[in-house]
Amino acid sequence: MEILYKKNDLVISIKGLYKSFGELKVLNGIDLDVNKGENVVVLGRSGSGKSVLIKIISGLLKPDAGTVNVLGMQVDKISEKELRALRMKIGFSFQSSALYDSMSVRENLEFPLVRNIKNLSVTEVSKQVEEVLDAVGLKQTINQMPSELSGGQRKRIGIARTLILKPEIMLYDEPTSGLDPITCIEINKLINEVQDKYKTSSIIITHDLTCAKETGDRIAMLLDGKFLQQGTFEEVFASTEERIKNFYDYNFIQ
Repeated sequence: MEILYKKNDLVISIKGLYKSFGELKVLNGIDLDVNKGENVVVLGRSGSGKSVLIKIISGLLKPDAGTVNVLGMQVDKISEKELRALRMKIGFSFQSSALYDSMSVRENLEFPLVRNIKNLSVTEVSKQVEEVLDAVGLKQTINQMPSELSGGQRKRIGIARTLILKPEIMLYDEPTSGLDPITCIEINKLINEVQDKYKTSSIIITHDLTCAKETGDRIAMLLDGKFLQQGTFEEVFASTEERIKNFYDYNFIQ
């Protein structure tokens, strides 16, 4: 297998990516690179193909054309065994947090650990659970049920459950969706703290301009199936492209 990943270089490289569902063209020939340690925000309207992109990156969907290389592996060309091993290095923070309602916070965090890493002692499992809870600032919730948590707390616990396997890459799907403004600020801060503490490389899918501005080292503006502009937040929105200006005006932020 050809290895395209270089240490301290690219962790994700996407070239000429196309994806359609029947007559609906969702991704229309996009290119995107993510460097080691970088937070890249994919910004666009709901239904623009943002979530489809990260499902292709994680191997949940296959592209119609183009290449998607993650940590040196072409995702749609590897075996199921190789894909499972690759997914261990990718953390997926779902929009819904995806916690098991019948399990306590402790049990939710223990589940991926004992399922994927064999021969851990009870003490080791407990230590790692406490460490990730401390990292997201919710150590006190360890014995609570998801139904007892706020939306922001559930989002944090979902991120903690992803971090417990120490992924190299984080994929955040609409991390601030449905949250109040104060909680959004806390989640944005947490995403930056995760990048700093765990040295993750991340793709953050959002239509929230504040989230994009606060968390993105680089912004990729996805409209009509293509990246119209890439750069810093300021560079992207200095564009005279009418669709980009309209997106900013519609989402007006100070």
